[in-house]
Amino acid sequence: MSFGRTLKRRVRDALAPLGFAALCGYFAYHAVHGDFGLDARERRLVDIAQARQILARATADREALERRVDGMRGAQLDRDQLDERARTLLNMVGRDELVIPYEPGRRLY
Repeated sequence: MSFGRTLKRRVRDALAPLGFAALCGYFAYHAVHGDFGLDARERRLVDIAQARQILARATADREALERRVDGMRGAQLDRDQLDERARTLLNMVGRDELVIPYEPGRRLY
């Protein structure tokens, strides 16, 4: 047998395993670095944690606002809160009160 035939036979015999190894390498790479791989999963977990923190802050803000609104409703009207809000909206003060102006960026509410 000649050297050329032996070489062709060995290349042909090695072609299938090399193709399979390349295919496995392709899928292994994309399992780690692809759009749905392990790296993307870690990024999504970080995004989810940040979104949960934002949700917790928004929920706390909403609950605080709901408590303020509940104080100005019907039967359980909180007179102090109503008085404070009316004075703020009407820009009025009592005769014995002291007014302390705040800078625009340092308002209380």
